[in-house]
Amino acid sequence: MMKIYNTLSRKKEELVPLEEGKIKMYVCGPTVYDFIHIGNARPMIVFDTVRRYMERKGYEVNFVSNFTDVDDKIIKKALEEGVDASVISQRYIEECKKDMAALNVKPATTHPKATEEIGGMLDMIGDLMEKGYAYAAADGTVYYRTRRFQEYGKLSHKNLDDLQGGNRSLLVTGQDQKEDALDFVLWKPKKEGEPYWESPWCQGRPGWHIECSVMSRKYLGEEIDIHAGGEDLVFPHHENEIAQSEAANGKPFAKYWMHNAFLNINNRKMSKSQGNFFTVRDIGEKYDLQVLRFFMLSAHYRSPLNFSAELMEAAANGYGRIVTSVGNLDYLLENAGDLPMDEREKCLVQEAEGFGDKFDQAMEDDFNTADAIAAIFELVKFANSHTDANSSREFLQKMKGEIMELCGVCGLIVEKQQEMPQGDIEALIAERQAARKAKNFQRADEIREELLGRGIILEDTREGVKWKRA
Repeated sequence: MMKIYNTLSRKKEELVPLEEGKIKMYVCGPTVYDFIHIGNARPMIVFDTVRRYMERKGYEVNFVSNFTDVDDKIIKKALEEGVDASVISQRYIEECKKDMAALNVKPATTHPKATEEIGGMLDMIGDLMEKGYAYAAADGTVYYRTRRFQEYGKLSHKNLDDLQGGNRSLLVTGQDQKEDALDFVLWKPKKEGEPYWESPWCQGRPGWHIECSVMSRKYLGEEIDIHAGGEDLVFPHHENEIAQSEAANGKPFAKYWMHNAFLNINNRKMSKSQGNFFTVRDIGEKYDLQVLRFFMLSAHYRSPLNFSAELMEAAANGYGRIVTSVGNLDYLLENAGDLPMDEREKCLVQEAEGFGDKFDQAMEDDFNTADAIAAIFELVKFANSHTDANSSREFLQKMKGEIMELCGVCGLIVEKQQEMPQGDIEALIAERQAARKAKNFQRADEIREELLGRGIILEDTREGVKWKRA
């Protein structure tokens, strides 16, 4: 029985999907104005692992994660560089995908972009206005009437009267023309030099919160199983999503809410404003990024995680133990005979499968990856102790397969891949070019992702497609 800690109820609950055998899951993605930092990487890795485990248990997972590609930070950077905001966002979407591939984070079923969903946002805002949950100010700003939604605060467990009573740090900014200081923005007028869209209220752009409500409804439906993200999103972002979605749709938004805890650096909260942060690229210059993934999974996702050089070295050693064990099994397999397993080996395989049961028990208890990795270490130690040059090929394959399966659920690549031959790379590039010419952009994107997963980076230039190894 799989249990998930639900932020909404503040307790572990049995997972009962809305539709048997299927999971609809939405994870808030990054705002794409720069390279992603390791704080962005934690929810990516955590919820990718949740998805992988769901798939191990036989669920069909529809996994949606957005890119926020219109935002003050994107606009600021575009103005600094003298380019359109779309140039900045598209640049860093591509860079984000490269980092995700290096971390072995699977592409989402759908990666919607805010700027491509404006029509849906206008529709939802219009619905909220018709139902009395939203209103337009004189300058065309559209606000949500927070007090109109009687259950506001049920996710963050914050009381509206307490918010009104003086805790200014919790108020959403932009107080002008509001009926109530707690009302939040759904649509805002354009400013000089900003991208904008036409609307019934003014030329402008959406507020941040509305995009996720709209994209979740479009790609997953009005009710979903799991909504997830970092704990910093609980209030106001996810609280506001609930208010928007449930008022517009007239039904519960998400059944389970999952939030990962903060990542600290040297026991201080990571902060770009204080320069106390690292990008994924920074870490990739010092470590295999699989070490970063291993490090992120070494603690329970709801526990604060401290990042330091010492802890990364420990993670590198732990990850290395698994890689070495798999490498030793590969070496033994190269020279193994084809004799079938004997009775002793059959018993050992059954014993080894018990570590898989331990792994499942840990993961089904609110995705306790720390205990799951401990089970993998036990399996590795067992394999090291019971395999040698006299082991049968079948036995060696079973032992390796068990390790690979559990590591695969964690998204850990523990078998060193052979370098992809140049001829294979160029054949896939040619296939991608043909797909683009035929306007089969889905296949073209799949090939790019496949090559990224094999450490091949493509660059489209005026002279044609260039590639390099990561």
